[in-house]
Amino acid sequence: MKIKEIQDEIVAEFSMFDDWMDRYEYIIELGKGLPILEEQYKTEDNIIKGCQSKVWVHGEQKGDKIVFTADSDAILTKGIIAILIRAFSNQKASDILDANTDFIDEIGLKEHLSPTRANGLVSMIKQIKMYALAFNDKN
Repeated sequence: MKIKEIQDEIVAEFSMFDDWMDRYEYIIELGKGLPILEEQYKTEDNIIKGCQSKVWVHGEQKGDKIVFTADSDAILTKGIIAILIRAFSNQKASDILDANTDFIDEIGLKEHLSPTRANGLVSMIKQIKMYALAFNDKN
């Protein structure tokens, strides 16, 4: 699936919920489904700066795609990074760089997060784009 198709799917899923408590619960469920990040990747280099909780993001190139794994010590933050990984993992670096993140606004995520969590979300997106930039320059 293309990034935009995945993003549209996420927007559709979130539109099924009428209130934000249900959406928070859904985000937490998504976080619980995130594959375990190996301890070797829980390093200072992989930690997201600007997050109030600890979030690690690791990206590696497999063929012409980037595969992301991540973890967080906070359950809601783990759900947020799970959404981003779903949208951007297993995609080409150039597609990640070209992708917009309007779907975050469409699901209303930024406006329902505390300022520090919203900053963390921006930092997570920036880190994913930085991986894409690094891998794109290698090719």
